[in-house]
Amino acid sequence: HVQLVESGGGSVQAGGSLTLSCEASGNTYSTYCMGWFRQAPGKEREGVARIYRGTGATLYADSVKGRFTISQDNGWHTLFLQMNNLKPEDTAMYYCAASTDLSCRNDWGQGTQVTVS
Repeated sequence: HVQLVESGGGSVQAGGSLTLSCEASGNTYSTYCMGWFRQAPGKEREGVARIYRGTGATLYADSVKGRFTISQDNGWHTLFLQMNNLKPEDTAMYYCAASTDLSCRNDWGQGTQVTVS
């Protein structure tokens, strides 16, 4: 398992940008997938973006394609989410997650709030 701590959330106006960070500690050498998920009030948690070790392949939700970019440092200790052209519908609690399999859902951070007005 890994421990995950998110940071970088905040309040921005529509069209603005934010960069989220997720610091991972613990058994990071076994991490195969890391990702960002979000949950808005009254809605289910949804996947935003994920990245896979080895190939570096990335996947994005259709709603964020072309606006968000996921990346990680070479040691898989820090995960980033660059968010550009933010929209009010991006408002949510954003969670970092990691796994040793394809799911990206085994370990979770505590979340960081993003509010777009």
